[in-house]
Amino acid sequence: MGPHPAVAAIRLAVRRVLHDLLTEHHRAPAAVPHALPDEHPPSSRLRSSRAVPPPPPLVLVACSGGADSMALASALAFESPKLGIRAGGVTVDHGLQPGSDARAAEVVQRLRELGLDPVDSVAVTVGRTGGPEAAARDARYAALDTAAERHGAAAVLLGHTRDDQAETVLLGLARGSGIRSLSGMAAVSGAGGRYRRPFLELDRQTARKACMVQSLPVWDDPHNADPAYTRSRLRHEGLPALEKALGKGVVEALARTARLSRDDADALDSWAGQAEATVRDATGLLECAKLYALPPAVRRRILRRAAIAAGAPAGSLFARHIEEVDRLITGWRGQGAINLPGKVVAQRQGGRLVIRQG
Repeated sequence: MGPHPAVAAIRLAVRRVLHDLLTEHHRAPAAVPHALPDEHPPSSRLRSSRAVPPPPPLVLVACSGGADSMALASALAFESPKLGIRAGGVTVDHGLQPGSDARAAEVVQRLRELGLDPVDSVAVTVGRTGGPEAAARDARYAALDTAAERHGAAAVLLGHTRDDQAETVLLGLARGSGIRSLSGMAAVSGAGGRYRRPFLELDRQTARKACMVQSLPVWDDPHNADPAYTRSRLRHEGLPALEKALGKGVVEALARTARLSRDDADALDSWAGQAEATVRDATGLLECAKLYALPPAVRRRILRRAAIAAGAPAGSLFARHIEEVDRLITGWRGQGAINLPGKVVAQRQGGRLVIRQG
């Protein structure tokens, strides 16, 4: 008799990601040792100069102790030995609740009991930039980046589910963001494809069921039910209201919207990258007439890239900022400079668009 369907589903999702990582790992350039000195026989020199296969990759799981990440950790612990992959874990202590350090220690113990090694607990200080949710996310990813680099990990697995994806799409829609925001979370993201999300096609209930049938203890973060947080309100009030009004299947439809939007956004980003070189003059300045001739979606992507290159923080650069800069191209009436985040200024000068630090 095979495993419970929920357990089989999470293991299959993780297995697919691990296979992808192994394929990438074996494609990586192998180390080639120096040939032995001439006094060694030619056959020895030949053997010693052959490529040495890379060591097995290390994959870390980011685990909060919640159902999604515990299910992910259990699947990683089960699948990785069969594929010859080393598996470890990281839990991040945000320090936002009393006893958070003790809970982090419990998570470390649970991960070690699953057979993961190495396992880290990293305490972070959460700032205020962008609000509590964004600040906690920034601190968490910074800690995960540091842990991955310290251990030389090939990837970090994240437990985001299809439900998380649907919430992310709705949040982007509520902000009036562009198609990139509506594309939600990518299955592969981060520098060099560091972050992998195996569960984006699975619902939250599947992960919780997998924990239950495996008798895995889970911790339900009270912040996830706190109406002070936007995502929590959306999860417990917004999505249920949509399903009541529109019927079941809203989560699946939103996740599908994310996939389709990502394909479109990727294509437009590629177009903008190719078009950018054609709208700059010999000195590298953007030519307004050539920008005007481009489709708005392509032009605004070029403007956003130029603003970020000049020092505007990507996370603080919103659609309204780019629309104001775009009006220097499409609605030129002699208006003054546009102030952007990061003390970046955009202004039109002699038919050229100048974006630089103010």
